[in-house]
Amino acid sequence: MKSVSSFLMFQGNDAEEAITFYTSLIEDSEITSITRYGADGPGKEGSVIQASFSLKGQSFMCIDSYVKHAFTFTPSFSIFLTCDSEEEVDRLFEALSTSGSVLMPLGEYPFAKRFGWLNDRFGISWQLSLPNA
Repeated sequence: MKSVSSFLMFQGNDAEEAITFYTSLIEDSEITSITRYGADGPGKEGSVIQASFSLKGQSFMCIDSYVKHAFTFTPSFSIFLTCDSEEEVDRLFEALSTSGSVLMPLGEYPFAKRFGWLNDRFGISWQLSLPNA
């Protein structure tokens, strides 16, 4: 086996916007490659055939699906971020939840000093945690 990556399939033309947003929020993150459709299709010109990116060293791949499916993202699979400070949790929760939906409000829970769970505006589920000391 060469590698293991999480793979995100965006419906429409959101992949590049989403990964640009994610890599701008999380330090030590980068887009490592993007291949786009040309005028010959089959996807919309400029949409993502395949992209690779990393968030804090975790590898991801994604596409813009030109085929409409009867499914999309589900919160049963989420990206879990272990944060270093309350300020970091608050900043990321605010940015990621804007135009999204909150699944668990940001607050103190028995399992974490600060925790929140949300779906972002692209439909990706995130859990943000500041562990108990």
